[in-house]
Amino acid sequence: MTLPDIAYATAVLLLAYFVRGLSGFGSGLIAVPLLAMRFPLPEVVPFMLIADFAASALVGGLAFRQVDWPEIRRLMPATVVGVVIGTHLLVSLPPALLLTLLGGFVLAFALRSLRLRQTGFMPASKHWAWPAALTGGAVSGLFGTGGPPYVIYLSHRLQDKGRLRATLSALFFLEGLLRIATFLFAGLLLGHEVWRNALFAAPLIVAALYVGSHVHARLTDRQMQQGVSLLLLGSGVSLLVKAGW
Repeated sequence: MTLPDIAYATAVLLLAYFVRGLSGFGSGLIAVPLLAMRFPLPEVVPFMLIADFAASALVGGLAFRQVDWPEIRRLMPATVVGVVIGTHLLVSLPPALLLTLLGGFVLAFALRSLRLRQTGFMPASKHWAWPAALTGGAVSGLFGTGGPPYVIYLSHRLQDKGRLRATLSALFFLEGLLRIATFLFAGLLLGHEVWRNALFAAPLIVAALYVGSHVHARLTDRQMQQGVSLLLLGSGVSLLVKAGW
């Protein structure tokens, strides 16, 4: 990579994992579309898989006792199916179509988040676990950004923010193990460059997670949600432009 490439990737990773430290999720949703503007998506997704897997182990391990394991067990079967489907699409679809799908997905989530109003906790039925996990697994295998379906479901199941943050991190850790196995089988993690880049990025990720975890108490959930949504809105539009729209 050139020096401008390295500087750009560094800035994106610091931003993405700062948000991850704030909320417990969102690093892939931010980093993948921004990195895909400069690097091939089939290279970005495996790199983010390794980076997010390490981040999930770190964040989830700090709050292991707060994880809601019944919800994890409810989500994992459909997640397995979704990840296999998404990985197959990642290695078979043309790059322009991949960027278009990713841009549309990011835009849809950003617009949904911007339209949400501050309301009380609204519980959802556990029967939504299957569609949430199937969609989340497929999007995660395809783009490495399957967080939104899981976040939407679990945020309507777990009212305590500490339990929600810990459960999301544990879920992403287990899903990461599944995706590593699937990506190895598909040949997406066999090159040494993806592991080397992840190793070089590790200090940046740890630093950003640390800062984000210490800043989160100063922001309201609404402020953070609006800031992230505006960022995603811009990246989604940029992806569609790059895809030729």
